[in-house]
Order: sequence, then C-alpha cells, then structure tokens
Amino acid sequence: MSTFVSVVILVGVLGFALVRPWGLPEAMGAVPGAGLVVLLGLVSWQDAGRELVVLGPTVGFLAAVLTLAHLADDAGVFRYAGWVAGRVSRGSPRRLLGVLFVIASAVTAVLSLDATVVLLTPVVLATAMRMRVRAKPHLYACTHLANSASLLLPVSNLTNLLAFAASGLTFARFAGLMALPWLAVVATEYLLFRWFFAGDLAAPARRGPPAAPVQAPRFALVVLAVTLVGFGLAEPVGVHPAWVAAGGALVLATNRLVRRPLAEVGRLARAANLPFCGFVFGLGIVVLAVRSGGVGLVVGRLIPAWGGLAGLLAVAVLAAVLANLMNNLPATLMLTPLVAHSPGLVLAALLGVNIGPNLTYVGSLATLLWRQILHATAHRPAGREFLRLGALTVPACLMAGVAALWLGLRVSGTS
Repeated sequence: MSTFVSVVILVGVLGFALVRPWGLPEAMGAVPGAGLVVLLGLVSWQDAGRELVVLGPTVGFLAAVLTLAHLADDAGVFRYAGWVAGRVSRGSPRRLLGVLFVIASAVTAVLSLDATVVLLTPVVLATAMRMRVRAKPHLYACTHLANSASLLLPVSNLTNLLAFAASGLTFARFAGLMALPWLAVVATEYLLFRWFFAGDLAAPARRGPPAAPVQAPRFALVVLAVTLVGFGLAEPVGVHPAWVAAGGALVLATNRLVRRPLAEVGRLARAANLPFCGFVFGLGIVVLAVRSGGVGLVVGRLIPAWGGLAGLLAVAVLAAVLANLMNNLPATLMLTPLVAHSPGLVLAALLGVNIGPNLTYVGSLATLLWRQILHATAHRPAGREFLRLGALTVPACLMAGVAALWLGLRVSGTS
C-alpha cells in the first residue's frame, strides 16, 4: 500500500508539473507532495532532511547557472551566436544545421540545456526566418541537443550534477570519460538529422535582406570562458561549481547592481527561477519515498553488478525507459543511488536519462518547455514527427554513446 501511495503522489506531482494549471509553478505540486509523503510516514523527517542537504549544492548550482545564462543573454551572447550562424552558413540550410550543431552543443555543455531551450531556440527561429530557410530541422536540433549534448560536463544538466555527486569522480575525470560519448552522440544525431530532414535541407533558400552586423560581447564571452575554466580548477580544491557559476553571474551583473541595486536583485531572483528550485527539492523527497518502496526494489534487481559492455547498455536502456515513463529528473534521483557502486554504471545511466528524453515530450521538462515555446509561434511541432525522429535517433545514439563510454572506461581502467 505504501508503494502504491508513493507512486500515486509522484504521478500527481509530475502531472502538475506537466500541465501547470492556471500557470502555477511546478513547486505548487511538488512541495505539498513532499509534505504529504512525510506526514504519511513514507519518508521520515530525518531522511527528508538528509535528502534536502544532499540536493542543496546541486539546486544552488541550478539557480546560479540559470542566472548566468540569462545575464549572458542580456549581454547579447545569443544574438551574436545567431548572427555568426547566419553569416557562416552563407544561405545554406545544410551549413546552418552544421553550425547550429556546434553552437548548440557548446551552449548546452557550458550553460546547461535550459539555455539552449529557452534562450537559443528563439534566436535560431529568428535566424532561419531571416535567411528564409525551412526552420523545422534547426528547431528540432535545439531540443535534441539540449538533451543529448548535455553529456559532457557535470554542469551541463541537473541530471549530470546528480550523477556527478554519486560517481565519486573529479570534474576533469568526469569530463574526460564523457568526452568521447558526447562526440559520438552529437555526430550520430547530426548524421541522422541530415538523413531525416533531407527534403527540408535541400529546399533552396529565398534570398532575404542581409543581417545587420552584431558586435561580439567580448566582456561576457571572456567571463563565460573564465567561468568554464573555473569549474575545472575549483572542484579539486573543494569549491563547488555553484560558487563558480554564482561568481560569473555576479561579475556580469556588477554594473547593473551598482546602478539599480533593488531592481536588479529582483530581476536576478526571477532569473534564478526559485520556484523551480523548490520543485526539485520537493521532487527529491517524493522520489525518495518511491525508491524506498517496492518500485525501488524492482528497479534495483534490474541493475547489473558489472560494468561490461552488456551491463552498461542494460543500465542505459533502463534509464532511458524510466526517463520516458517518469521524466528524466526523477529517473536520475531513483537510479543514481542504485548504481553508485560503479562509476561506469553511473555514467551509463546518465546516457540513458539524457538521450532517452528525445523519444517523447514527457522525457524531460526541457523538452516540454521547448514545445511550449514553439506553440506560441507558427512553428508548432507535430507529435507524430517528434516520435518518428526520436525512434530513429534515440536507439542509435544510445548504442553509439554506450560503445564510446565502454571504450573510454577500458582505456582509462575505470570500472
């Protein structure tokens, strides 16, 4: 009965987050859900408190990097990226797709998938419209790369931070092991996109007016580069990436804070999306109740004890299935404690929860947000086409990513 109740509460929390009735934030469902599992005794007060402490640094980083990404957008980083993409592509839809893959993969890796979905997608749409090319391949690339290109760094995705905390790896070690899978997955996505959207990419572009030059936001780009280096340098000396991201955001916001301190503090708080941070805390406690019951026992029995190629593939597929059944964030919260005995299995689970959401809309909140953004335009995505593209890319990317991970683990001697 406790397992049934905890699953019902989780479904209710996720359903609220997906629908967001009356525009209410996701936390309005997750926080009461967390309180309910504690009041019903499904999770003790002590365990709930420990879960909040464990999630604290991760949620802190989420708030900091969201703020950093919005400040970078205000500085013109994404407008500049869109201008560069249009200039380099020289009117070719195929070249535009290739340039976009490079830009979106870099943005996702450094500023997290939320920046790609929320900030880059509108820029890509505007660039395609200005170039008068079919926007569909480029818009679908934004959501696919927001998920699958978020494998590289611990800071690229909230799921990465959760996996990173469970893996026992250093920042540099994590990035080194995930570099080859990241490249393999992005390359696989690109080749399959070229084939799937061959007709759209072959359509000739109608010549439009030249785009006005956009000045490079040098200061913001330097701050982002220094912040990225700081992620790698700070972690070995015990400084959490959240502090590095917060420092980068503070540098970008300094001038505005000096001129209008009260107004800027409020704007930064909105950029940090504190209600969503509350959602993550609440969801963590609800998933703890599910993991502690029968569902956790069943999933635990499916986890292999070894990290060979078959074991890595089994965990990645299981993670992808769970991501599409319950969303990738709760899937990560459930899986990472169960595979923490093997860094290789932790990274395999990360492949599944990051690549798997490209199969269905409900796989990740970022995909749902992308869909919501496009539904406000004339370029609404078709559900059947999204599924067809996902059915093509997800299995291939999982295979490519797992094979690359297995090779990297073998070469490095990591289990």
